[in-house]
Formats: sequence, structure tokens, C-alpha cells
Amino acid sequence: LADCALPLLSGVLPTANPEEAFKDVAAAFLVGAMPRKEGMERKDLLAANVRIFKEQGQAMDKVARKDVKVLVVGNPANTNALICSKYAPSIPKENFTAMTRLDQNRAQSQLAAKLGVPVKDVKNVIIW
Repeated sequence: LADCALPLLSGVLPTANPEEAFKDVAAAFLVGAMPRKEGMERKDLLAANVRIFKEQGQAMDKVARKDVKVLVVGNPANTNALICSKYAPSIPKENFTAMTRLDQNRAQSQLAAKLGVPVKDVKNVIIW
């Protein structure tokens, strides 16, 4: 991050302690999730991600600002955002966002293929 020379970056704190990481944060970008491995069933992936996002949600609930904005990137992002928000009940649900653009693009592409139209003609696709 330091190599990016980001003008608004005031520091980097490497830590494995979620409470230390989320202390008084105004924005949290949750990019870490368990990747699906060969032979892994979806339920195994979800169980691993519940552990990760439960711990992060609990830590944010305890030490983050109550107006923190949370962006969940790790897939399945929508499910992980829901899990995280469940374990951070003092943070408003509307402060959690899942980065699901890839899922939206896939849905749009599949609809275009099914309808036999260019993807640019498929509009107002919503996923949840």
C-alpha cells in the first residue's frame, strides 16, 4: 500500500487481531474469504466463511465506529456481507455493501445469450 503513494493513506497496521484492525475505523474493506478448492462442497465453503465473517462482524461491532461503511469483496460476497452484518448488530444494515458486479455481469450475459440479443441490450438487471 505504501508503494501506491496514496495521498489519503495515513498508515498501515499489519495485524492478525481483528479488534486491533477495526479499532475506530470509518471504512472496512473485507477482501479475505475462503476460496473454493477442488472437491470442496458449497456447505464446506460457507462454514469456513461463516467463521471468518462472524469474527470480523463481532470485532467491528465491538470496536469500529458505529457509522462504519463496510464493503465485502470476498465471495460469495452477498452471503458474507449478510453474515458479517448479523454479528455486528450495532452497525446499521445499510452500511454493509457486497461487491457483486461479476455476478450481475454473468446474469446479464446469460440473459442476453438466452434471448439471442447483444448484452448491451439487456438493461435493468438486478441480482440479490
